[in-house]
Amino acid sequence: MYKQIIRPLLFQFDPESVHHFSFKSLRFAHQVPGIPQFLRSKFTIEDKRLEREVFGLKFKNPVGLAAGFDKNAGLFKELSSLGFGFIEIGTVTPKAQSGNPKKRLFRLMEDSAIINRMGFNNKGVDEAVKRLKKNTDVIIGGNIGKNKVTPNEEAVNDYDYNFEALFDYVDYFVVNVSSPNTPNLRALQDKEPLTRLLNHLQNKNQKKSKPKPILLKIAPDLTESQLLDIIEIVNTTKIAGVIATNTTISRTGLTSENKEEIGGLSGKPLTKSSTDVIRFLSEKSNKAFPIIGVGGIMTAEDALEKMEAGASLVQLYTGFVYEGPSLIKAINQAILDKTS
Repeated sequence: MYKQIIRPLLFQFDPESVHHFSFKSLRFAHQVPGIPQFLRSKFTIEDKRLEREVFGLKFKNPVGLAAGFDKNAGLFKELSSLGFGFIEIGTVTPKAQSGNPKKRLFRLMEDSAIINRMGFNNKGVDEAVKRLKKNTDVIIGGNIGKNKVTPNEEAVNDYDYNFEALFDYVDYFVVNVSSPNTPNLRALQDKEPLTRLLNHLQNKNQKKSKPKPILLKIAPDLTESQLLDIIEIVNTTKIAGVIATNTTISRTGLTSENKEEIGGLSGKPLTKSSTDVIRFLSEKSNKAFPIIGVGGIMTAEDALEKMEAGASLVQLYTGFVYEGPSLIKAINQAILDKTS
């Protein structure tokens, strides 16, 4: 129904407007008696064989929603009823910011892809906290970044503020230094500044009575030498793991007319490069840390390939937009079929 009726209708309109409309529609639907139960029955698979324990957390299934969809933690409960095992909110910044000028979100239909240059548009971490205080049972990841106006030399202060604000309300943290849409942000992936940032957060973390897992989200455009640095940094800072990968700045092989739009590319063109990064990290580190695989998961087979490459969990974004919530169920069913 989604691909045959709903998606063709939604795709007639501006992508960002559709995103906000979908949010409002899902929120409204959950206020109608019986709808939340119906959605759970249609899309959720409850099975002990799907449960995963990763970096000390127990996930009811390994399929999560990637950051960028629910930036302000406004819809995590409703989204979880579609079958997700966990929801990652953000990227949040200390202060609210409007992001980059519109138009900033583009569908590449011929390539089953999306280009975005949103620029960490969000209402600020304190607004997200207000909503997260109402959470009771959804595993939440907090994806944190810096404000656009904050120079890289002071970026640690932004990440520190986010960390302290969210600490009591998320289950794990994701340090985002890999978005291509905030000027100079990716420079923080360099070995020295990244080690300094992660060590700072880990020092704060270890002083808590119950430290939270901290993960690093990396770009798919890193060289093998840079990926080896990432492995060393994870081992040195003792963070919990890596999310591979964010969007790419590559435009190789695209055919859509708007392929040259500036921003990060996600979707099918990212499938192989993301999986290759996962496999490289897993093999070269001897599976020393968990990896969450994200990037170009458009089918259940794509998710299984990422798990076979070394991912403990997977996340959806563009595949969720193109395929709808049935993709979540298809992945979980494929995992069950493989284990039976």
